[in-house]
This record gives sequence, C-alpha cells and structure tokens, in this order.
Amino acid sequence: MRRMFKQWDIQMMVIPALIFVFVFSYIPMYGVLMAFQDYSIYKGFLHSPWVGFKHFEMFFNAPEFWTIMRNTLVISLLKLFIGFPAPIILALMLNEVRKASFKRVVQTISYLPHFLSWVIVSGFVVSLLSTDNGSINILLQSVHLIKEPINFLAIPEYFWSILVTTGIWKEIGFGSIVYLAAIAGVDPHIYEAASIDGASRLKQIINITVPSIIPVIVIFMILAIGNLLSAGFEDILLLATNPVLRDVSDVLDTYVYRIGIQNSRYSYATAAGLFKAVISVGMLTLANLVARRSGNSLW
Repeated sequence: MRRMFKQWDIQMMVIPALIFVFVFSYIPMYGVLMAFQDYSIYKGFLHSPWVGFKHFEMFFNAPEFWTIMRNTLVISLLKLFIGFPAPIILALMLNEVRKASFKRVVQTISYLPHFLSWVIVSGFVVSLLSTDNGSINILLQSVHLIKEPINFLAIPEYFWSILVTTGIWKEIGFGSIVYLAAIAGVDPHIYEAASIDGASRLKQIINITVPSIIPVIVIFMILAIGNLLSAGFEDILLLATNPVLRDVSDVLDTYVYRIGIQNSRYSYATAAGLFKAVISVGMLTLANLVARRSGNSLW
C-alpha cells in the first residue's frame, strides 16, 4: 500500500482501465443467471422461472453441437499452429535485416492491416476472390491453371484456408511488435561472443535469440490456449455469408449470436456462451500449470 501511494500518479493512469473492465466485464456477469432460467425480457431476472441445467442439456443434445465444436476446434487449432508462430518468424526475420530503411518499410506494410476493420478486410478478400474480375481468378486463368473462374467463397473445402490466411495477413505485423521488443532486450555482447566462436547467424538465432524470448512466447501461448474456443466472430461472420458454408463456418461465437440475438433465445445462447467460458478458464488454468514447470507462467 505504501508503494502504491508513492506511485499515486502512475496508479491514477490505471483507474480508467479498471473502470472499463469493471463496467463491461464484471457487471455483465450478472447476466449468466439467464442460463439457468427461462428468461423473459418482460419478467426480468427476478421473476423469470428457474429451470436448472435445462438449456445446457438442450445445447449438448442439439443436432448441430458436434458440428459447431468440430469447426471451433479445427479453426482454433489452425490459427494456433499456423497463426501463432507467424509473428515470431517475422520478428526473427526483421531482426536480421541490417538496412534500416527497408526494415521500416516492411514493418509499416505488415502493421497496416491490423488497423483496418474486418469489414474492410473482408470486402478486400471478397473482391480479390470474386469470379467477376477477381485478381486471383484472373491470375490463375492467365497462367492457364484454371479455365473458368472459381467461386472460392462458395466452396466449403477452401473456407478454412481462406479464413486462417486472412487472419495471419491481418495480424502478423502487429503481433511481431512484442517479439521484436523482446529480441531488442537481448544483450548484444552474447552475439559478439558467439560470432567470435564461429557461430553462424542461423545458430545464433536458434541458440541465443529464440531461448531469450521463450518467456514471452510461453505467456502468449498460455493466453492463446485459453482462447482456444474463441475461433473468431467478425471474420467468420463477414466471410461466411454464403449459406453453403454453414457446415464449416458455424462456431460457438457465431452460433450464440445467431441463436441469442437473431432468434431471441437468450437463455439457450447464454448457456452455450457460459459453457465456452468455463472450458476456456479451465484450459487457461491447465496451460498455466504446465508452463509453471518451466518457470514461466501468468501466475
């Protein structure tokens, strides 16, 4: 407490963030009561009848349950195994660039997509893959790989690849910032000593750079595992506009939105969302316990 009062000016800067989290993250938690009620907006929380785990049972027995879980896990795992290492690899590559002007240009170009909304990005992807003057179809036709334009966003087999690739392109630059900062903190004398000993640049990356940023990688890996059931919402909602893609695009978040908001089944949607939250907290805790053995963990 004494240290906090000595840092009162710094602590004051944290107060808006604490208020934001409290208002938008903690107060709405009262709404999970709907998962155990037949909630009616006219009766409210106090007068809606309690039904126990009825809506959870309905969700687990729903015909689309396994399809939703499969899509959620597959998309999340693809983003984890392909999307998670991508910023690390980019950061390692940028760290090896010696020409500062070229490095700044690459960083600016790779950072820019992060600041574009998914509405703009999805519009760009739809235009790129369009059968009417879409750049991808024109390119494939010009090199004689296809004869007729392909409607990529109407073929379920292509959707996961398009979704994951678009997500990586959008976030790879911004995600590399933290890793570049961690790499910048490595003592340059270690590289000099390794160079004198005859270590190549590749060996220096493997034996010095990567081990030095392992703590940062582990922390972000724990957070990524905790969000494993968050396969995405805006990107899927905007890219999977074709009903043909429903079987490969419907994940927990889009399902909750469709059932809860569009169909007004508030209690059922809350039960599905609460199921996701509980599983996510459990996976986060488990990942943290495993990471703690290596000496790097969130708590």
